[in-house]
Amino acid sequence: MTTKSFNPPVRTLMGPGPSDVHPRVLAAMARPTIGHLDPAFVEMMDEVKAMLQYAFQTRNELTMPVSAPGSAGMETCFVNLVEPGDKVVVCVNGVFGGRMKENVVRVGGVPVIVENAWGDPVDPDRLEDTLGKHRDAKLVAFVHAETSTGVRSDAKTLVEIAHRHDCLAIVDAVTSLGGIPLKVDEWNIDAIYSGSQKCLSCTPGLSPVSFNERAIEKIRHRKSPVPSWFLDLTLVMGYWGGSSKRTYHHTAPVNALYGLHEALVMLQEEGLENAWNRHQHTHLALRAGIESLGLRFLVREESRLPHLNAITVPDGVDEAQIRQILLSDYDIEIGAGLGALAGRIFRIGLMGQTCRMKNVSLLVSALKETIERLRGTAGRTGAELASRRA
Repeated sequence: MTTKSFNPPVRTLMGPGPSDVHPRVLAAMARPTIGHLDPAFVEMMDEVKAMLQYAFQTRNELTMPVSAPGSAGMETCFVNLVEPGDKVVVCVNGVFGGRMKENVVRVGGVPVIVENAWGDPVDPDRLEDTLGKHRDAKLVAFVHAETSTGVRSDAKTLVEIAHRHDCLAIVDAVTSLGGIPLKVDEWNIDAIYSGSQKCLSCTPGLSPVSFNERAIEKIRHRKSPVPSWFLDLTLVMGYWGGSSKRTYHHTAPVNALYGLHEALVMLQEEGLENAWNRHQHTHLALRAGIESLGLRFLVREESRLPHLNAITVPDGVDEAQIRQILLSDYDIEIGAGLGALAGRIFRIGLMGQTCRMKNVSLLVSALKETIERLRGTAGRTGAELASRRA
C-alpha cells in the first residue's frame, strides 16, 4: 500500500486554538530553509526579538520564542525560577492554573493553592490572604486569560500583590498575547509565556517568553542546576543572546520562525491597540448573535475574554453533537469544555485571523440551524441523525 500526500480539509478554526493561520504566514513558512547560524537568519532572530518586545510591551533583553509550544514556555518559567523546596502560590481558576501547580510539583517546589471558581477571575483578596499566611513564599503564578473558561484576571493587581510580599510573578499569557491589553513592563511582570497559535495568527509550535532582571537574578543565584538541559535559559541565551556571535544550542525550527516573524510583522502593521480593539469589536458582534439564540455566556461580562467565549450548552441538546455537526456539515471547529466543565459548555475562539465578522455570521447561522435540528430530532440515534444529514 502506498501512502499518499496528506491534504487536510479546509476548516474555519473557531475553537480555543489553533486559530486560522494567515496566508502570509503560510507563505513565509514555505520560503527556502537556511542554516540556523546563517548570518541572514541571525539577523531575522534579532528582528523577532524586537517585535516580541513590542507585542509584550517590554524592553526585557531576555525575550525570545522557545522552540516548542506554549506548554514548553510554561516549563521554561518553572524549571528556571523554582528550586526544590521553594514555596509557590498558584492561583487556580481552570485547567491551566492546575497545570502550573503540576509544574511546581515536578520541579520539587511546594505549591500553595488559591482556589477560585471556574469561570471567575482570580480573587485578589484571596491571594493577599494566602500570602499573608505563607510569608516564606518565593513566587506567585496565575493565568491571565484562562483558556478553559474564557475568563480574564486582573494581572496588574495580582502582580502588585505578589511584589508587596516579596514574590516574583509568573504569568500565563498563552491566550492573551495580541488579543487583549498586556503590558509587561508597566505591570512589572517578572516572567511570562505565551503561544504562537492563538491571537498571533501563526502556526502552533513556538512559545514567546520574557523575563525581567529580577527573574534573571534569581536564575543566576540558583543553588541547584536547572533540571532541564533544553530549557535552561543560561544555555539558551547563548543562542538567542544580544551579540551577533551565537553559540550553538539546538537546531532552531527555521521555517516556523519565518512564520512567527511574518505574524509579528503583521501585528506591527495593524498596530497592537488596533488588534486589541478588533478582537473586542468582533466579540460584541458574536455576543449579539449568541444572545439572539437565547444562549448564555459562562463568564460575567466584566471579566469575559473577547476572543475566547465559553457558552453554556442549551437545554435539550448534546454538546458533543453540536460540535460534530458544525465540523461535518459546516467545516467549523469549536472547542469542548474541559475538566469540571466538560459537557456543560462549548468554547468559541475569535483569535487572530479567525477574528473576522464573516466568521461570526457563519457561526451564528450554523449554530442556529444545528440547535434547531437537534431539538427537532430529540431522541433519535446518532446513526439516524447522520443518515438524515446525508
